[in-house]
Amino acid sequence: MAIATINPATGKTLATFPALTTEEIELKLALADTTYGKYRQTSFAQRSQWLNNAAAILERDTDKFARIMTLEMGKPLKSAIAEVKKCALVCRFYAEKAPEFLANKEITTEATSSYVAYHPLGIVLAVMPWNFPFWQVFRFAAPALMAGNVGLLKHASNVPQSALAIADIIHEAGFPEGAFQTLLIGAGQVGAIMKDDRVKAATLTGSEPAGASLAAIAGSQIKKTVLELGGSDPFIVLESADIDRAVATGVQARMLNNGQSCIAAKRFIVAESISDRFTEKLIAKFKELRVGDPMEPDTDIGPLATAQILSELSDQVENAVRQGAQLLIGGQPDSARPGNYYLPTILTDIDLTATTSKEEFFGPVALLFTVKDLDEAIALANDIPFGLGASAWTNNPDEQQRLIDEIEAGAVFINSLVKSDPRLPFGGIKRSGYGRELGVEGIREFVNQKTVWVN
Repeated sequence: MAIATINPATGKTLATFPALTTEEIELKLALADTTYGKYRQTSFAQRSQWLNNAAAILERDTDKFARIMTLEMGKPLKSAIAEVKKCALVCRFYAEKAPEFLANKEITTEATSSYVAYHPLGIVLAVMPWNFPFWQVFRFAAPALMAGNVGLLKHASNVPQSALAIADIIHEAGFPEGAFQTLLIGAGQVGAIMKDDRVKAATLTGSEPAGASLAAIAGSQIKKTVLELGGSDPFIVLESADIDRAVATGVQARMLNNGQSCIAAKRFIVAESISDRFTEKLIAKFKELRVGDPMEPDTDIGPLATAQILSELSDQVENAVRQGAQLLIGGQPDSARPGNYYLPTILTDIDLTATTSKEEFFGPVALLFTVKDLDEAIALANDIPFGLGASAWTNNPDEQQRLIDEIEAGAVFINSLVKSDPRLPFGGIKRSGYGRELGVEGIREFVNQKTVWVN
């Protein structure tokens, strides 16, 4: 099996890599296991130094790493540059905060001393997606390495150069070679690794089927998992909102990463009293978006990551129209250029009983709904299998509080787009997964929270 980099802007294969054999995987597992025995004894100060070194490398070679991402999965270069910088930020955050987050927590009891200690688990397998090929990995690696764990990365098969570059960064930073290794393997090879007794836990960001498969294997082995899966996030706009700000932010939130983000604003739920104004402004902003070469600095939307994703999105939109939805703009691939381009699209008049209303559209397609009031907005926002994030726009404090309390999601952002931040936990509920990354909660997912009692 060959693992390839295919430029989504041209369809040309840029590089191919052989998948690891069973024997090569065993060598990497053995190295990880041996390394863990020594690495877990290193000090926070030493790990912090190495992680800060990784941040410095990311900052030093930002353009190089950004270009790798853009070539492999098509995100605009300006977005890729921002992603590399955010990876450096999460490294510096955990380099500073991990000693505080994992310090013994004293508990007053009748014992002479009682406390909670946070100890590493061992080898953690990370199964990561292509859409944020550096960020998704570093938001796992930074806390995991600071906690004393070692990591094995099974990255998406269409971003092998990103996967190899990340391993090189971590090794160049000073971490032992076996502390973090990239496994160039296919999805079919993951199961055997998860069943290996040396692997203690796993984290996956990706699709529902991938998450369910990994969780089933982990469950059979009684191993801890964290899953961050799909989303169809609502973007609610009520009567008191600043419509111009909401529209501008909504376009950004929908089109981030060429529309290929789990926390993108996918369902626009707008109060009836302002729907005409909002829709008019949204269409105008969509028309201003520049689709083109992702390496060009003024490009807003590049190609979708793979030809399969383009085909699936086209089928979804066509199916939505067959089910009664109306196209306001777009609705087809960009046939004027090679590669996996899809035009910015808005669908409205969507039948709430149709499958379209509850699907995740992973590309530059917005679904537009109109509701009578706040009650209807909340009900529609929650009428979905997913629960990752939600953005809601209102200047009414009572409405804000109801949205915070009643929206079923792992995050609610008021008058702002949904985003991840190293300081805050990130994750979802329902079919969007479980567990948390980032913040103090993230670093404690893959540790043994050990109760200690001394008399």
